[in-house]
Amino acid sequence: MLPVLNIQDASAYLTRKQVRLEEAEAVVAPILEAVRKRGDAAMLDYARKFDGFDSDSVLVSPAECKAALDGWSPAFREAVEIASANIREYAQNQLPHDSMGAYSNGRILGHIVRPLDSMAAYVPAGRYPLPSTALMTIIPAQTAGVPYTSIVSPRPSAEILGIAALFNVTNVYRIGGAQAIAALAYGTESVRKVDRIVGPGNIYVAAAKKLIAGEVGIDFVAGPTEIVIIASDGNPAWIAADMLAQAEHDTDAAAILLTTSQALATAVAAEVDRQLQTLPTGPTAQEAIHRNSAAIIVESMHQAVEFSNAFAPEHLALHDQSLLPSIRHAGSVFLGPYSPEAAGDYASGPNHVLPTSGVARIRGGLSAADFVKVISVQHLSPEGLRTLQPAISALARAEGLEAHARSVEIRSSRA
Repeated sequence: MLPVLNIQDASAYLTRKQVRLEEAEAVVAPILEAVRKRGDAAMLDYARKFDGFDSDSVLVSPAECKAALDGWSPAFREAVEIASANIREYAQNQLPHDSMGAYSNGRILGHIVRPLDSMAAYVPAGRYPLPSTALMTIIPAQTAGVPYTSIVSPRPSAEILGIAALFNVTNVYRIGGAQAIAALAYGTESVRKVDRIVGPGNIYVAAAKKLIAGEVGIDFVAGPTEIVIIASDGNPAWIAADMLAQAEHDTDAAAILLTTSQALATAVAAEVDRQLQTLPTGPTAQEAIHRNSAAIIVESMHQAVEFSNAFAPEHLALHDQSLLPSIRHAGSVFLGPYSPEAAGDYASGPNHVLPTSGVARIRGGLSAADFVKVISVQHLSPEGLRTLQPAISALARAEGLEAHARSVEIRSSRA
């Protein structure tokens, strides 16, 4: 049963269950070090141990990917075409552009935008293979102009392999877990080192990404998925369906309804129970609903928004669009009753690789802009340098950096 609580009794829902990354880090740290030192040999040892890998090479051939693509049903191919077009269209609008402009005192300033050289997408393929994650990671990178793209997946489905063929992904590796993250971070004899690793994974993948961050770029360390829904009224069956769509991911998933209506909260709780009876993923969803989810009665929509901002949810559904200006922290926002979170998961355009566990307080979801560098450019005229020289010299000498000051003064004296 979905708990129905008053806001005064719901403070525990603002404190997420601790993801035991420390324990996972202790497990994966030796794996990372072994792969760094022994390359393919260590990577294959761990792949055989953890994933039952039974080959001598993790590289998937282009022929296998093409065969998977050729086996797609027409319906799935059409779905990919629709989704990919929308994802690419949205990603293009996220990219910064080169810019140069004249400023006062002889300064021409701006920036150039350059893509990363390489990236890798971690695409889960365990209980739920996620071809949509391949779309959400590869398409923004290619839109940004990244020339080398790769996918790692421990058991890639035909849909995942077909996407690799359709979008000309440079390499696909049949490998997962911390050993895959290590191989991508350090490079091995058969796996190319990349500049950025993105995509979700289990707690061991998350721990590995945390430990290698800095040696290679990552998106963020992901925890269990979550949704907050704010609605004063609405269709209880629709709201319950949205909550269950999140809950079926994982027993640690969270789905929270914030409402001023006791009647709506009660009706949604009843609908959740009714829909669970026929849901194939019901056992997982039921546990997530019971352990981590609730319908919370608030005194006002302002109170609901403040609760949501404090929670900083991965997904935020707002049935009242007028609340949007008050939202400060969310991974992705879904406006109105006809914008279910599942649309964003697959086909509407915005990315579904989103910050969890409160990370939405500091960043949004994966973006095409994550795959480019914005490089500053400056050009000073002789007069521009003369104008700045006193300030530069004073600041340099305040820091004890005499050569900095002289490097400006030697030009000013001759300009």
